[in-house]
Amino acid sequence: MRILVTGSNGFVGRNLVENLKNIKDGKNKTRPNLMITEIDSFDRETSFAALEEYCKNADFVFHLAGVNRPEDPSEFMQGNYGLASELLKLLKKHHNTCPVMLSSSIQASLIGRYKGSEYGKSKRAGEKLFQEYGRETGAKVLIYRFPNLFGKWCRPYYNSAVATFCHAIGNDLEYTVNDPNTEVELLYIDDLINELFNALEGREHRCDYDRQFFCYVPETEKRTLGEIVDLLNQFKDMWEISVVPRLFDGSFEKKLYSSYLSYLPENKISYPVNMNADSRGVFAELIKMQSGGQVSVIVVKPGQIRGQHWHNSKWEIFIVVSGYGLIQERRVGTDEEGMAYPVVEFEVSGEQMTRVQMLPGYTHSVMNLSSTENLIAVIWANELFDPSAPDTYYERVAKEDGLGGMY
Repeated sequence: MRILVTGSNGFVGRNLVENLKNIKDGKNKTRPNLMITEIDSFDRETSFAALEEYCKNADFVFHLAGVNRPEDPSEFMQGNYGLASELLKLLKKHHNTCPVMLSSSIQASLIGRYKGSEYGKSKRAGEKLFQEYGRETGAKVLIYRFPNLFGKWCRPYYNSAVATFCHAIGNDLEYTVNDPNTEVELLYIDDLINELFNALEGREHRCDYDRQFFCYVPETEKRTLGEIVDLLNQFKDMWEISVVPRLFDGSFEKKLYSSYLSYLPENKISYPVNMNADSRGVFAELIKMQSGGQVSVIVVKPGQIRGQHWHNSKWEIFIVVSGYGLIQERRVGTDEEGMAYPVVEFEVSGEQMTRVQMLPGYTHSVMNLSSTENLIAVIWANELFDPSAPDTYYERVAKEDGLGGMY
């Protein structure tokens, strides 16, 4: 399949082309039915002679090119209607009735706040042109009216409030929210690209009001500008203290957070980790998660032991990633006969990484059995450490080891 993408250098175009390349090059194997042999890109720098050649050979056309913010409003019609007309003329010239997709806008409805919009009028004219083309040639036409788009590579201070806010907040720049109560419908770029792949496979979502021509992306969200800005400021504050926000699969928050990260400057990508060091080694909290839990790392020097404590409700997973050691656990208290519970031992090493569960109510420790190399372990805990209520109580695991201490 040979794909033509107009507007390939725009926000949607760049995301689409790069993801089409992933399929073409075999990097993305989630769409086994898609066999892409060539991707032809058309933008402002491409000649019309090249466009004619692309139209002659295309098996599917994504028409994304258009004008969003011209200096003269009259350019809306020329850029949005005029180019669409030229594209369809070239397809008809070469008798190519391959499927064609048109990127339109909700402003094309010309209702409500979009009434009288010159941009909306130009988009509506393009829609009518594609509808007429479909009726005349019998070609499959897919018209998408996109709401406000957001995601990586979206240009700030252009036509996306989300991109502007992400860029400004991430870079500590001033910004203005004219009306925090203004509600906008939002579409995340990855959801859009997924739907365009559906269209390539003939599984597009058709609108009930006009199933012949109009399609839609089902994964949209409605949020106020105030809600968006509040979330972004929360993201900023949490990132600076190494806290990852609560992000559920498919949630708007997860999509917005990914978008926000893509606008961070170089000096905000890296933060130092606070390390607590003593004679036994190092303990450092790496990442904290708002949804609960945190990731830490410990470095245990040769012959040293760390831990020797237990928790009521907190539980952890230890993974030794380098070195060689012994993890010990023992249930706190005594059995029915008044005897101490047995010590459970796990030999661990970085050569064969193993997850070892630290159980609630079990005192536990990790010992470096090497005499020359440090032992390094990654620890995941199910809750954030709270200094005011640490739920951590000192008790040696095995009396005979002769070692002690807490990390």
